[in-house]
Formats: sequence, C-alpha cells, structure tokens
Amino acid sequence: MEFLVASAVGVLTAAGLYLTLRKRTFPVIIGLSLLSYAVNVFLFASGRLVVNLPPILSDTAAGYTDPLPQALVLTAIVISFGMTAVLVVIALAAFLNADDDAVDTKGDSAG
Repeated sequence: MEFLVASAVGVLTAAGLYLTLRKRTFPVIIGLSLLSYAVNVFLFASGRLVVNLPPILSDTAAGYTDPLPQALVLTAIVISFGMTAVLVVIALAAFLNADDDAVDTKGDSAG
C-alpha cells in the first residue's frame, strides 16, 4: 500500500511539474492544482491512518489515529481552492487584455 501511495504522489508531482512548465496559462493552473493534490496526498499518508480506531487518545482504546494530518489536508484543500480561483481570474484578465493566453516573459507577442 505504501508503494501505491508513494507512486501516486510521484506521478502527481511529475505531471504537475510538466504542466507547470507549459507555455499556456490553463495547463499551468492545472499543473499547480496537481502539485497541491500531491502535497495533500503526502500529508494525508504521513498521518499513518489506522482503520477502526478513534481519532482521540483514550484509556479504553489500544491505539488512535492522529487527527492533525487530516486537519492540515482539509485546510490545504480550502487554501488551494481559493488560490486556483485567484489564478483563474488572473489568467482570464490576462487573456482578455492581450487576446492570447501564452505565458510570455519578453513582453512581445511575436513568435
């Protein structure tokens, strides 16, 4: 199971980096979203989830599931949703301003 989760994190990271390095804004936004998903899966897997155990330490339970990674992932999901919305609005404004969605670092639209 650990190999599957580690592979998923690796594939999400590789695809996110690949899409982030594209020349159009839409793949860049999707790539940043994939990178945030990879971080969320990594944080969630680092919590060492245990099935059928309570999330709070008690005297009667033999073990417990740490609730902190779950809270961190929930917070990260909300933040990444807000950042994706901001990036979409910025990309839309840039597209409407320049009539092109190419990521251009030189300032000219030729080429």
